[in-house]
Amino acid sequence: MVVDQLSDAEVDRLFQAFADATRRDIVRRVTVGEYSVSGLAALYAMSFAAVQKHVAVLERASLVTKEKRGREQVVRGNHEGLQKARRLLDEYEAIWRQRAERIADILAEG
Repeated sequence: MVVDQLSDAEVDRLFQAFADATRRDIVRRVTVGEYSVSGLAALYAMSFAAVQKHVAVLERASLVTKEKRGREQVVRGNHEGLQKARRLLDEYEAIWRQRAERIADILAEG
């Protein structure tokens, strides 16, 4: 199980990264193409520094990678990190579905 393979800190970083709409949008964008940090900053009504901070949170969660190309920092989705996050969320979904089924069984018995 991925849940058992990730530390609490890694799980916390993933949920923190997904907790913000701007970060979710950045992930969506960089999974289909790479963007420079300045290119991302142009898309949002916030400062360049704020976008850099969002990218740093995503990078710490291993959802994106950043590469220096000349004067630009290029951001792209990290397929391995995104797959790990997907598996984690799938496992949590399975846990809650099992609980809901068990509750339904208990109610049907009564």
